[in-house]
Amino acid sequence: MTFHDIRYSARDGVAQITLDRPAYRNAQSYRMLDEIDHAFDLARTDREVRVVIVRGSGGVFSTGHDLGTPEGMEYRYALGAQEGIETYDQFKKYNLDLLVKWRNFPKPTVAMVEGYCIYAGWMLAAAMDVVFAADDAQFLGGFVEYNTIPWDIGIRRAKELVFESRFISAQEAAQFGLVNRVYPKADLERETVAWARRVAENSPETLRMAKIQMNKAQDAQGFSQAVEDSLGDYVAMMYMPGNQMRMEGQRRLLSVDLAVRGRRGERFGLRKTAAE
Repeated sequence: MTFHDIRYSARDGVAQITLDRPAYRNAQSYRMLDEIDHAFDLARTDREVRVVIVRGSGGVFSTGHDLGTPEGMEYRYALGAQEGIETYDQFKKYNLDLLVKWRNFPKPTVAMVEGYCIYAGWMLAAAMDVVFAADDAQFLGGFVEYNTIPWDIGIRRAKELVFESRFISAQEAAQFGLVNRVYPKADLERETVAWARRVAENSPETLRMAKIQMNKAQDAQGFSQAVEDSLGDYVAMMYMPGNQMRMEGQRRLLSVDLAVRGRRGERFGLRKTAAE
């Protein structure tokens, strides 16, 4: 596969997958998701790779799904899914199955987040084993297709944030449990790569079995069943009569627009966050 929307490299036991659509702030098209998956397959079969880092280009992790760019839609239509079960299977693949696959990837993974991490960006980061963030990172979670937010930050906090629809800082995300470590932006890459290289020195057997056990513990609490069930609820919401999910005439969800307007209000002293 020739990569168009990502970059891939591997060195010193560490592979890096870089989302590379800076013009769209790394919005995730189906082509990008296919390329991410292919990059993970490369890292899986490369015996020299022990750890995978996922990051974004242009100072942004990802602003969510591609909701209608011309090249994004062209690629999607070219896949040729027919209306009905084929369309559902395609939607499920790109919004659940790939995320579950990457969550269960047999080697340790780390999301290196700077700038915006919105909806599908949160989904991708949450599918990684650990999350390191720059101090400028801004996270926006919601009721999404791969709905891990109750597991990422707890049920009550998830309800609070999803109901209100607001951004949280990297520091809040660390306090809530989504983010492992927060670094100054200038130090994020150096510290993330250094951590990955330390992990890469460990036995691959130890790393693999430890990850299996950690994921089993989460699955014993109902994780896999919950995210599978949640996708069905999301699809039901999509086709609910009278439900308007997007801003009219724009490629933006209403809930995301609410969060963006909230941030603008904070800048002008019109609103404080719940943490304040």
